Amino acid sequence: MSMNLVVDVGNTRIKAATFDGEQLLESFQFATVNDLREGIKNLTFQYVLICSVNQEAEEFNFLQPTVKKFFLSPQLPLPIKNAYATPRTLGVDRLAGACGAYALYPGKNCLVVDAGTCINYEFLDDSGTYHGGAISPGIDMRFKAMHTFTARLPLVERNENANWIGNSTESCMQSGVMNGVVAEVENTIAWYREKYPSVVVLICGGDAPFFENRLKPTIFAAPDLVLKGLNRILRYNASY
Repeated sequence: MSMNLVVDVGNTRIKAATFDGEQLLESFQFATVNDLREGIKNLTFQYVLICSVNQEAEEFNFLQPTVKKFFLSPQLPLPIKNAYATPRTLGVDRLAGACGAYALYPGKNCLVVDAGTCINYEFLDDSGTYHGGAISPGIDMRFKAMHTFTARLPLVERNENANWIGNSTESCMQSGVMNGVVAEVENTIAWYREKYPSVVVLICGGDAPFFENRLKPTIFAAPDLVLKGLNRILRYNASY
């Protein structure tokens, strides 16, 4: 078996997975690069692709010298066309999500909602062209922003069953964030569905479970979407 490894270094955690061809074998989560090094030290793989929003390539020099390494950047060849106006400023994790949608639904208009530290919206058309989308603050970021940029608002915890009408400062903040973020995602999906009626909507990211049962439009949960997208990019560059 020829096993490959993909690594997604995000803002709050590191996710990794091993693949045999297109088949995901096992996925992992780590807190730091050192934890990643320990977690994979007994694995043998032929190729590795690393997607990082905050780590330099030198941080991964611990990988075996016999392994062919790729680092996802705007310059790395992709299995999709990139029509983003400023590709050098494009987050590589956003590209991975779009490639994951392409791997699952080739020939379809796709909207990816990646609900993590930020909420990223990525649109890929039915010709396999990535156009961009939108970025907005994630749930925890909204709570932290209200506390940080005001003199008196406290830092409150999320309440996934927040009432629409809050009756205290804490419950009003919870309503504004929790209900407001659902309304945002619903209306974004509605805009795409009006413009592209057949669009496939996929949701991933750490906060995806919160949205899955709250969004009215039909969506597909794809928890491993970014990892599958990275694997598709890896296979494209490894030419097999």
